[in-house]
Amino acid sequence: MYRRIITVLFILASIPALASAQATPQKTPRKHHTAKHSWTETELRSMAKISEDSARRIALAQVSNGTVKSSELEHEKGTVVYSYDITVPGRTGVDEVLVSAIDGHVVEHQHETPKAERAEARKEAKEKKPTAAQKP
Repeated sequence: MYRRIITVLFILASIPALASAQATPQKTPRKHHTAKHSWTETELRSMAKISEDSARRIALAQVSNGTVKSSELEHEKGTVVYSYDITVPGRTGVDEVLVSAIDGHVVEHQHETPKAERAEARKEAKEKKPTAAQKP
């Protein structure tokens, strides 16, 4: 008899705990995905509002006596940019100038040493290398 009473009391005592556990849903930890969207050349061109010639003039105005070594349209720093690597005679490395393809403002201008250039080239090559899931 005591056993039944204790069991009933235990069940009654646990009901409010069960009710509150069901009322507040368990939070599951969110996973932060770092997957980057691979924009196609067509998508990037459709987002660009200024011409590549205009962006080139803006970039060259930032580096006196510079010559464009390479350029590309890409999605970087949260926006679409024309990226220019500009060399200067008598100076090692390149000046990288990012010009917004939306409104033409200079997003970033920095000098990259030859070592930094090589590191960036390795990083870009690694990003472009297809993974096992992407191979046909």
